[in-house]
Amino acid sequence: MMPLSMVSEGEPNIIKKVGGKEDTRRFLENLGFVVGSEVTVISEINGNMIVNIKNSRVAIGKDMANKIMV
Repeated sequence: MMPLSMVSEGEPNIIKKVGGKEDTRRFLENLGFVVGSEVTVISEINGNMIVNIKNSRVAIGKDMANKIMV
């Protein structure tokens, strides 16, 4: 397992765990970051990422990406 922030661009991964406080987990789950979902990093600039999740593109910061384990 490793944080989403360490993943290579264009490589599909399955979410294994979503960490952080309850509010943070709920926020990420509402964006589609749930255990078992496939997530692909589209681009990464200065730690901020654009990811493809459930046929949507979502921008997340490095702190959020570090809480998502794949």
